[in-house]
Amino acid sequence: MKNGVTQTLYSYWDDLRGPRPAPNRSEVDPGRIRALLGDTFILETSSPQVARYRLAGTRLCSAHCRELKGRNFLRGWSDKDREALESLLTAITEDAAAAVIGINGVTEREQILTMEMVLLPLNVPGEGRTRILGACTPMERPYWLGLHPILKQSITSLRLVWPDERPSFLRQNQNSHQINPILPRFQAEHMPMPVPPSALAFGAERQVGHLTVYPGGKS
Repeated sequence: MKNGVTQTLYSYWDDLRGPRPAPNRSEVDPGRIRALLGDTFILETSSPQVARYRLAGTRLCSAHCRELKGRNFLRGWSDKDREALESLLTAITEDAAAAVIGINGVTEREQILTMEMVLLPLNVPGEGRTRILGACTPMERPYWLGLHPILKQSITSLRLVWPDERPSFLRQNQNSHQINPILPRFQAEHMPMPVPPSALAFGAERQVGHLTVYPGGKS
């Protein structure tokens, strides 16, 4: 995590959840993260293929030059990146993973905005982890930000973070030594990534779309 907003929101979420895989949506207090609200959002998911903005901060909407509430989160990505995000949403909602994503947003004038996004699961009693708390923050704020809308986005890096250093389904079965076989695995195409020690320890690297993702701990 390179961005201060990402780090602060992750720390707040991690403290809020305590020993649980994820905190409840009702426990999120906007007053506690007031300085971050312009960059934050909440998604509602009913399946990996459906994720819509329930709330979106003013700075985030300004960067896109539009109101994002009700908009499809999966809109504006390539087919391969959309496939990766769908698998990522499954890991977040089913396995209680957190995710950090490097993004290039491209405007109508082909200007590129480099951003960092974090996605964190939230639980809704009676529904499960159907909400996602997130933030998407530019690494720099160029003069044209907010003047020209971001029309498309691409993934430049992706990392799953297991807050307790292993997926929730492994914590529920301490004798398990293998990752759930339903998780997809395939060859990465974008960029090589170093294998963190936790991935070597648990053999937990997994494929998300066309990207290889290595799990990491709080560091």
